[in-house]
Amino acid sequence: MDNPLLELGPNGLPRFDEVQPEHVEPGMRALLAELGREIDALEKNVAPTWSGVVEPLERIGDLLATRWSVVGHSLGVRNSPTLRAAHEAVQSDVVLFALRLAQSRPIHDALVALEKSAEFSRLDAAQRRIVSLLIRDARLAGVGLDGAPLARFQEIATELAEHQTAFSNHVLDATKAYALVLRDRAEVEGLPQSALEQAAESARAAGEANADVERGPWRLTLDLPALVPALQHLRRRDLREVLYRANLARASSGESDNTPLIGRILRLRREQARLLGFANFAQESLASKMAPDVGAVRHLLEELRRVSHAAAEREMDELRAFARAQGETNELMHWDVPYWAERQREARYAYSEEDLRPYFPLPEVLRGLFALAERLFGVSIRAADGDAPVWHPDVRFFRVSDEAGLPLAAFYLDPYSRPAEKRGGAWMDECVGRSRLFADRGGRPRLPVAHLVCNQTPPVGGKPSLMSFDEVQTLFHEFGHGLQHMLTQVDYGLAAGIRNVEWDAVELPSQFMENWCYHRETLLGFARHFETGAPLPDELFAKLRAARTYRAGSDMLRQLYFSLLDLELHDAFDPDGRVTPFDVQQQVAKQTTVLAPLAEDRFLCSFGHIFAGGYAAGYYSYKWAEVLSADAFAAFEEAGLEDPPALRSVGRRYRDTVLGLGGSASAMEVFKSFRGREPKTEALLRHYDLG
Repeated sequence: MDNPLLELGPNGLPRFDEVQPEHVEPGMRALLAELGREIDALEKNVAPTWSGVVEPLERIGDLLATRWSVVGHSLGVRNSPTLRAAHEAVQSDVVLFALRLAQSRPIHDALVALEKSAEFSRLDAAQRRIVSLLIRDARLAGVGLDGAPLARFQEIATELAEHQTAFSNHVLDATKAYALVLRDRAEVEGLPQSALEQAAESARAAGEANADVERGPWRLTLDLPALVPALQHLRRRDLREVLYRANLARASSGESDNTPLIGRILRLRREQARLLGFANFAQESLASKMAPDVGAVRHLLEELRRVSHAAAEREMDELRAFARAQGETNELMHWDVPYWAERQREARYAYSEEDLRPYFPLPEVLRGLFALAERLFGVSIRAADGDAPVWHPDVRFFRVSDEAGLPLAAFYLDPYSRPAEKRGGAWMDECVGRSRLFADRGGRPRLPVAHLVCNQTPPVGGKPSLMSFDEVQTLFHEFGHGLQHMLTQVDYGLAAGIRNVEWDAVELPSQFMENWCYHRETLLGFARHFETGAPLPDELFAKLRAARTYRAGSDMLRQLYFSLLDLELHDAFDPDGRVTPFDVQQQVAKQTTVLAPLAEDRFLCSFGHIFAGGYAAGYYSYKWAEVLSADAFAAFEEAGLEDPPALRSVGRRYRDTVLGLGGSASAMEVFKSFRGREPKTEALLRHYDLG
């Protein structure tokens, strides 16, 4: 059928410029019918060999994933009521199809027979791992269930998918629905010029045609590029409180209320886990992760909590004393902490975040990021705008090649916040993955293509996007994910890139890249004033480096709060009991905060990572992987950060192992192949100045 969703463009990439919501339902139904016939044929003739069962599985799964991912990606970056309706119309069918594939007894039995066959010993290590993981995943998908339990498992899977999509849509709707419009210049006192420009631009976009950066009105939203500067700089304490309370209540009332969905999602996950023989969802989640069990996760989190809690208490006492010395007579509340922390940091290190923005125009940041990748990993990145269809005019396209000029990969970059249609946060996702099964006519494997999506400050008033330092780190972070997807050396699609990398190790490459934002040669190589071209002054870089560990205990404790809250909800919590998820939040907060959440805090209603993303019973992965990433960066420190040949040598080893091996070996094996030993926590605590 003539449907742009089903047919890739001449470059093998999705036709993002042509795919519309009306293409989704007919296209996906036609594809599912075709692939269903392929499963029927496979089940009748499946052979317990690599070519007889694994390759057909990869082919069917890839055809489904590459088309359905266009729909899911579009939902994240150009959300609309018609697209939501189209997605909702076929989502359950897609989920059931994927379950049918995973739950096929003939296919599972062929995989088990392959694992026991003589051929298995002749497969390479990556192939053997793929076979074993396919068997494991089939069991986690309910292949061992029959009759009523199997039917119920399928019902749960489809309902969970629907609820998780609804959760994400509610957060987007609630974020989009709120705005605080200020018309008196005195109300925005303290707000930096860049934030004022953005707020005036937002007002104009919302219909205030005469909005002016000097005269207003100014529109503040819950979109992070607007919210964070407001909480850090608005002098009007009452306005900071209004924004803070609006944010913590996001998606907790009205048509966008996620409260019922939280309870339902937790109940369904627990029921699903018990059908599979696990006591709770946390155990099910960890069955496919690097951490051996819940106890090991709790042990690491508690080790870090003890160290960071003491530091966070000390930091809070220091902040209270500082605020009092500046004339603050009120007890510090949640909406005061970002404001006074920014004042304290300015006083302690004699610079503000706004001092840095002019030195981080997006084009220069990209130039520096790409230069770093070239130095460390021997790759070249060039703009290729126009080579691929895009979903928005701001989206860029880039190609990656090796030192000989041979193509390796490509990626899209969607950098700016668009709160009306784009969900918040930042992420990397696959467009297509590396695979020799989809080789070109010359026999070369299909090359990987990534989506890199951020929500940074857009260009305003004729200026380029001037990034905060946090936004610079976020870009480096997502690019790290992209590198693991793009620089894979594995030709089997089921283990290439991030495929089959344990979830609690998948943040290693991303967090690793953030360290380079504090590396002198790297940062000063691209930090240039957007108007004068002057480099970031040495003294400002020194202050930035010195401030790296500012409130490090508080920052770590915040992540541990989220991690332990997630774990508690999926481990010991009974969703059918009298205790509510918000009660659990308050209980966990007693051990993981120094300023208890407000009683009306509904942060859980917008905690998309665990209720709409892949981090359920896995938010701890950020800290687990940060141990790995800090230890990996320590290898570069030991080699000598100012020794280019040494960095190049270690960088190539990192590329060949952490980035190159993907899911072809266990995360521990991959780490040991790079570091020569198992990971240690010392580097992480040293980087936080907590060791």
